[in-house]
Amino acid sequence: MKLTVEQAAAKWYKDGMELRDGDHLRIFVRLGGCGSVHPGLSLGVMKDEPVRPGLSQRVEGITFYMEEDNLWYLDNKELRISFDDKHEEIVMKVV
Repeated sequence: MKLTVEQAAAKWYKDGMELRDGDHLRIFVRLGGCGSVHPGLSLGVMKDEPVRPGLSQRVEGITFYMEEDNLWYLDNKELRISFDDKHEEIVMKVV
């Protein structure tokens, strides 16, 4: 399993959520939305402090992470977070 956050995506979150160097951004499984991995579930993002991080990556001074108890969602695959310039939106893909 792997978490990959592209620099453009990290900058978008940092600017849009007014994050500062040293902040943490948790990626978590939530009910609803239009996730493609598990029907009826999708990924959410919130500023939070890690408790038991299973995956993490530091980009643009921000630590993006998933807690151990949410790793089942990835099914031993990679989560890639990128920014789509054309549509000006974040793209999360499990590959």
